[in-house]
Amino acid sequence: MLKKLRHALPITLQSLLLRIGILLLLMTITRIVFYFFNLDSFAHVHFTDWLAGIWFDLSTIGLVLMPFLVFSLLPEKWQHNWIIRILKIITFFIPTLLIVALNLMDTAYYNFTLKRSTADLFVIVSAGNDVGQLLGSFLADYWMLIGIFIIGTWLLIRYYKRTSIRKLKRTGAPSLRKELIAFFIIVPLFVLIGRGGFGVRPISSIDATLYTQPENSALVLNSAFTLLKSIGKDDLVEQKYYSEKELDKLFNPKRTSHPQHILPDGTNVMIIMLESFGNEWVGQFNNSVSYTPYLDSLLDESWYFEYGISNGKKSIEAVPTISASIPTLMDNPYISSAYCNNQVQSLPNILTRHGYSTAFYHGATNGSMRFNSFASQLGYQEYVGRFEYNNDKHFDKTWGILDEYFNPWTARQLTKMKAPFMANLFTLSSHHPYFVPEEWRSVVKKGPHPICKSIHYGDISLRKFFEQAAKEPWFNKTLFVIVADHTPSSNSEIYNQRTEMYRIPIAFYDPSGKLPRKREKTIFQQIDIMPTVLDLVNIKTDYYSFGNSYFSKEPREAVTYLEGSYYYFQNNKLLVYSNDEIKSLFDFTIRTKNPKDLLPAKKAEAQKMARRLKAIIQRYNHDLIHNQTIVR
Repeated sequence: MLKKLRHALPITLQSLLLRIGILLLLMTITRIVFYFFNLDSFAHVHFTDWLAGIWFDLSTIGLVLMPFLVFSLLPEKWQHNWIIRILKIITFFIPTLLIVALNLMDTAYYNFTLKRSTADLFVIVSAGNDVGQLLGSFLADYWMLIGIFIIGTWLLIRYYKRTSIRKLKRTGAPSLRKELIAFFIIVPLFVLIGRGGFGVRPISSIDATLYTQPENSALVLNSAFTLLKSIGKDDLVEQKYYSEKELDKLFNPKRTSHPQHILPDGTNVMIIMLESFGNEWVGQFNNSVSYTPYLDSLLDESWYFEYGISNGKKSIEAVPTISASIPTLMDNPYISSAYCNNQVQSLPNILTRHGYSTAFYHGATNGSMRFNSFASQLGYQEYVGRFEYNNDKHFDKTWGILDEYFNPWTARQLTKMKAPFMANLFTLSSHHPYFVPEEWRSVVKKGPHPICKSIHYGDISLRKFFEQAAKEPWFNKTLFVIVADHTPSSNSEIYNQRTEMYRIPIAFYDPSGKLPRKREKTIFQQIDIMPTVLDLVNIKTDYYSFGNSYFSKEPREAVTYLEGSYYYFQNNKLLVYSNDEIKSLFDFTIRTKNPKDLLPAKKAEAQKMARRLKAIIQRYNHDLIHNQTIVR
């Protein structure tokens, strides 16, 4: 049977199919490597997930290898032309090696973002000197992936030569008729595969949820596909779930603050954003060894939340979330999206209008993740980074100034600010490559993940900030907001579950003792910080915010987005919503490796939650597209 089939196929098509087979095999190998490097993130994988992965790989081949397919299926008499041979080599090896390289790169990068790379990768690469500074540490940590890439390249070259039409055994004389039939069947077939079938719209990354659970989307997809599908794509599409009247009743981000008069007028505001301080490593939120003894003690003196939720998985997403109550509910981070120049009513902008001086402190190299320019856009009057610190003896050679030096220096700098002030300190040392200075390496606690030691070092540096701050005249007149920017890479199946992967510490610390010191067993998300601060420092104003003040009557809720799926927290439930469908419902207060899907038994509750979520989505997409994110 196989011999008859081979005899019927022109040798040009035989060569092409063998080469596509080699590429599919290599893409499958990189998917297997991706899976084992990120095993804790994929607890429940089925055989159908691997089959779906092959479908997306074939679609990728149809998209990026079309020139090679065309050149390969030209009549055999043309195949010996040196120009055609060179064009085939170029159109095969450049896209193929990029596919393999992107898959292997995301094998390492996925642990930090929990999604395949999209077009925002180019923004991250071009923003500041971060990539150049980090390249050495990534090469050292992930040398095995480089080795796999080299071996894969060798295999491709070897088998490309072995599958040339000169090397294959001929089963008959060349037939121009067969070659033309093959050309006019195979080329349209791969055009069809490339677009994902006969559907009205071409296949996209979000369609992975049609074949698997949302948490396994990254395994089914490949990085070349997600990158290609996001280039030039509009970040948002308008949704028309409800009329304008219905929408205002369901969700309206135009808000009015309600001063609480708990703290004195003119209270300073100091926001401390802790790099990668997820609950997994914070003693107050788990029963394992704590890597944050100082933060634990500070939380005992603070008003903080059992269910603190980050609205994103990247540092670049955290700044607009915390400073302007604008989450990233799309594939591109807000800072790098088409809407980054929209008018916003941020916390520094509002407080400046009420007589506050404002500053953003970040010890990284100026330009890192475009924080300096975006801070200016948000209304911060001053940006202070590595260059302003002006002492590279304390440079970690990767990100910027070490926290143990930059933190207390920031505390001293705040004394120079005109009161009242609002400042933001964004720490950095607890970030890959998790560098800890030599003199601290025997002091910090080591744990099951390399981040543990740098989290402990970050905690020591946080203590240094407060030790210095306590000596300054502004200390007792200041409201401190302590919040992680996002959760880090995890070492646990539990913390890789969608029910846990956004859990972070969020706390309000008042040295004067006027705020309660307790642990609230409720949801509080990053975008709730701005409206809550406005109420606490007694600012009366209208403003625009996707979050809610703790003191408002709005539902306690949180919303996040990842790889085409929305995750909506309300009460004790987490709703997973994708492709305009409710996918599942979980009780996120139950910590387990295998959370039970409650959707079959709780459909009415899920529908009610979805109604609120759809209103948020509709309002978010419409207002960002039309630049209506302010109250006029």
